[in-house]
Amino acid sequence: MRFNVVLTTTICLALLLPSLGSGAEDIQWTDQEKRLIASMQLDKLPPLPDDPSNDVDTDPAAARFGEKVFHDARFSANDKISCATCHPEDKSFQDGRPVAVGVGRVTRRTMPLIAVAYNDWFFWDGRKDTLWSQTLAPIENPREHGISRTGCVELIRSQYRDEYEAVFGPLPKLPANLPSIAMPVEFDQDALEAWRELDPAVRDTINTIFANTGKALAAYVRVILPSEAPFDRFAADLAAGNENQADGHLSQKQQAGLKLFIGDAGCFGCHFGPRLTNDGFHDTGVNEAFGPEFDAGRAKGITQVQHDMFNCMGDYSDAEPKECSALRFMDTDQDKYRQAFKTPTLRNVAVRPPYMHAGQIETLEEVIDFYAKESETNPELTHADLTEEKKDALIAFMESLTSDVTPRMDEVLNSQ
Repeated sequence: MRFNVVLTTTICLALLLPSLGSGAEDIQWTDQEKRLIASMQLDKLPPLPDDPSNDVDTDPAAARFGEKVFHDARFSANDKISCATCHPEDKSFQDGRPVAVGVGRVTRRTMPLIAVAYNDWFFWDGRKDTLWSQTLAPIENPREHGISRTGCVELIRSQYRDEYEAVFGPLPKLPANLPSIAMPVEFDQDALEAWRELDPAVRDTINTIFANTGKALAAYVRVILPSEAPFDRFAADLAAGNENQADGHLSQKQQAGLKLFIGDAGCFGCHFGPRLTNDGFHDTGVNEAFGPEFDAGRAKGITQVQHDMFNCMGDYSDAEPKECSALRFMDTDQDKYRQAFKTPTLRNVAVRPPYMHAGQIETLEEVIDFYAKESETNPELTHADLTEEKKDALIAFMESLTSDVTPRMDEVLNSQ
């Protein structure tokens, strides 16, 4: 059974707004529409949040350390895979593949890193609740980086001692010859046995260095941000009353698509605010429609994040439990979130096909068609069946959300 976890009041508001075709006539905006458009503008983003679970997330030295690790393919089983392999800067930090490919083939698509520091949950299923713990998961995943926890720590010890100590202080002492495969995972019994044979104090030290590596990575990833897109320039001029100047930023077709987006097309229910996401989890029906593999989605992610040693309330977090409100108060109804996946940002959506959590749909037009059909029976969705002209307009608007995405370290970190 599917449950509607969309913000109903927002949907109702959006659906009451008038729609418009994509003809050449001038687009007229109501005050209500102008308020909605202004709420989507990039400059409405609040300041970057300071993660209480990561004491170094605003430290420039940590960000520079994290940047080096992000691009270092030695943190992989074949010396070919780095974080940048699946998150290349020249592709808006998203690889454009249906599913990610590291040392093996992953079952889900690479998520974009655009303004990811604003997230409460990470990965399609939300199985991580901190950015730094999210950065660690691919390292030990046998299909992504495929190296062990001890292998990662040995690289820090041999290649990044100076960078580590500049941020975290003296590198803790460890035995000279750590087992190369040790990590606490169920999928590799040899690695698990090697881990269990280590002294508990040694395991704790390894976990600390591993967690700190993730915190440095997060300090870098935190500043990967979008720049102003044509839509944002349009919204700024519209809000300022400069409608003639606003027309120079979006075509009439794109403006018609925007009117549909916040109105009859039903997109605004899940894609709103400056990042164009509600950060929720929804069963859109795509998993059942395209199969054949069952993916429990958020239902499984709930259990995983609760038992994650690196979650916000874990021993390696810098936060007080009271600061971990997302984890403490999360909805744990697994039936409700069966086959539900995270709503991604629509920033730069037009340049990162294919779509959905496993790249099941190739084009934006096909996404629109799928949602319209699925809306007939799925209470999660309220999308209208659009004419070809209106679909073209809606896609044209989404193209106006494209901008440069860069790690703005100097700009952000020097202002903090």
